[in-house]
Amino acid sequence: MLTLNINGQDKQFDIDPSTPILWALRDNLNLTGTKFGCGAALCGACTVHINGLPVRSCVTPISAAVGQHITTIEAMGDDRIGKALQAAWVRHDVPQCGYCQSGQIMSAAALLKTNKKPNDADIDSAMSGNICRCGTYQRIREAIKDAAATLA
Repeated sequence: MLTLNINGQDKQFDIDPSTPILWALRDNLNLTGTKFGCGAALCGACTVHINGLPVRSCVTPISAAVGQHITTIEAMGDDRIGKALQAAWVRHDVPQCGYCQSGQIMSAAALLKTNKKPNDADIDSAMSGNICRCGTYQRIREAIKDAAATLA
């Protein structure tokens, strides 16, 4: 039995310790905001935070998260930075299909937690592992700048 802290609550799992966090979240807890994209940590759709850092949950086993704090997109509305990003995402009409957006917001939130006023290069670097198949990169960048200004 493994115990993981997810969105501030301890949850117990009786599954193989090598199970990726993504599937523990989706299949065992019905937290479906974290998306499966590529299964190889290349697209960022599965991004969650472990202790505030962005991690690709499709390749990270649950055993690596024991004793850590996992945050998913479902908790971002309760977070000051997450709220600011979600509002900026709406103001800048970022999502088109929306599939990658939870991973995008998770990566953006991790950036804004460590860099209160990111420039374009900072944003591009932090977001480089997140693919948007609809190509809304400019709107994502502007929404991150908007959220940073709101938080300032």
